[in-house]
Amino acid sequence: MSQDHKRATTLRSRDQAARVSNEELFFDLVYAFSVTQLSHYLLDHLTLLGALQTLVMWFAVWLGWQYTAWTTNWFNPGTLRIRGVLFAIMLLAMVMASALPGAFGERGLVFALCFVGIQAGRTLCMLIAIGPNDPLTPNFRRLLAWNCVAGAFWIAGGFADGSLRLALWFGGVLCEYIAPMIGLRFPGLGRSSTSDWTVDGGHLAERCQLFVIVALGESVLATGIAFGHHAEWHAADLFALLVGFAGSLAMWWMYFDTSAKEASHVIEHSSDPGGIGAKFHYTHVILVAGIIVCAVADELTIGEGGHHAELKYLGALIGGPALYLFGNALFKRVVRGFTPQSHLYGLGLLAVLAVYVVFVSHLTVMAVGTLTTLIMIAVAALEAVVRRRALAAQAH
Repeated sequence: MSQDHKRATTLRSRDQAARVSNEELFFDLVYAFSVTQLSHYLLDHLTLLGALQTLVMWFAVWLGWQYTAWTTNWFNPGTLRIRGVLFAIMLLAMVMASALPGAFGERGLVFALCFVGIQAGRTLCMLIAIGPNDPLTPNFRRLLAWNCVAGAFWIAGGFADGSLRLALWFGGVLCEYIAPMIGLRFPGLGRSSTSDWTVDGGHLAERCQLFVIVALGESVLATGIAFGHHAEWHAADLFALLVGFAGSLAMWWMYFDTSAKEASHVIEHSSDPGGIGAKFHYTHVILVAGIIVCAVADELTIGEGGHHAELKYLGALIGGPALYLFGNALFKRVVRGFTPQSHLYGLGLLAVLAVYVVFVSHLTVMAVGTLTTLIMIAVAALEAVVRRRALAAQAH
């Protein structure tokens, strides 16, 4: 088989829009498991240290998914070779997610090796698939170099303990997040430009949207499981279920009703879809983190609703919605070119609520959860009204 023929069958055709494949949908299932593991870890470690540990593990989970989403944007997952790579990554991701509860204990090295195997192994396979003379080859060489540098931090962290492991793993995260910001510049290998990243914008936007659905599914799942664990269902339990469901619905509404279609249009018609795609991934890592923390808040509202909202609970109860609003605001700024005022109002109200609970009145977990949900509903409603008025004005 000639090199040109191998490239033609391995890479996606740009003659028509790329669609999300069944292989990619199947691949996302393991990340539903990863999101569940992360939310449970945070629920069991409601401390500043636990939050930092969850954060670094979330960065690792997102990096593994994000880079694979870019890979299947370039490469055709329907071919046997790419399908095999995708399923191998899926297996490693499953082991990595299984090791997550013990990542800062006895399974740190397993977690690190799986992550490095996903990142470096995927890039190496892509280099082999396209050969040495493809226009994309220099880009993947630079990416592999950065994967190896980051991998050294991760593996060293796997052998370390405690705060040193956390510091080394944060170093590995920074390598892989900062590298694209500087065009993957690496000594002796040059640098890449986002204009050279010939991506299919619609596919990339759809992949991000599907991960948001995966994360929202965890929020709904957490609410349902926590409610189901109650031996008897009283009015307070039913109210807590309603609060959790309404919060998930508000997050869905804010993202899919007012921005998802616009996002696909913007990236498809951008002169630099690679640059916009990179911004999508940087904003979604914050946005989805907010959904994961909100899932923890939902479990607290149902399971600990009658308790006073201690400081450790407030991090999830108020921090989750704040993260989501902040990430969503950044995402919509990328899409529309400005920050929606509704999100700024919401963040301001959450800040006022936090000050009130900490310094003025000790509310219950249920009360705080209810108030944050009402704020999220108000933000979603306000933005929906503003957007519809703007669209009506444009129509006339």
